[in-house]
Amino acid sequence: MDRKRDTIGTVMITQEQIDRKAAEIGRRIEEDFKGEEIVLVGILRGAVLWMGDVMKNVDLDMTIDFMAVSSYGASTKSSGIVRINKDLDTDIEGKNVIIVEDIVDSGTTLSYLKSYLENRDAKTVKICTLLDKPDGRRAEIDVDYIGFTVDDRFIVGYGLDYDQKYRNLPYITYLEEE
Repeated sequence: MDRKRDTIGTVMITQEQIDRKAAEIGRRIEEDFKGEEIVLVGILRGAVLWMGDVMKNVDLDMTIDFMAVSSYGASTKSSGIVRINKDLDTDIEGKNVIIVEDIVDSGTTLSYLKSYLENRDAKTVKICTLLDKPDGRRAEIDVDYIGFTVDDRFIVGYGLDYDQKYRNLPYITYLEEE
């Protein structure tokens, strides 16, 4: 299949900017957890690229695991109902957990997940996101490591999708409303 990578929308954040931010956040995580082990929990599917970039920049003992959750379906708006489709395989009791997410929008999913993991007796639960969209917030949530703050648009690219499309764009953009 020969497919051109035409630019969809305006490039908001480039691959180079993402790489620099991942290195910066990696250093901060190292400082915050110096000498300790961490568990990175990637939220499937959108956070895969970002998690890979962050973990390459962290020189600590770490394990990784993944969770699959849904609150969007094929819509551009969160339903507000969080469903766990794949839970952790790793025991996190007494461990430092960093949830790695592609975007924090309404905050509903991450608020639920943070509480869910804290109730499994993690030592700490922090949140690392590529993108933060504070204008979309409906739930109070503290985000510990933020790559970039974005406007209230439907963002795609670099792991973020619309109905499973656009994840493979090497930059961050948004869908134009029709």
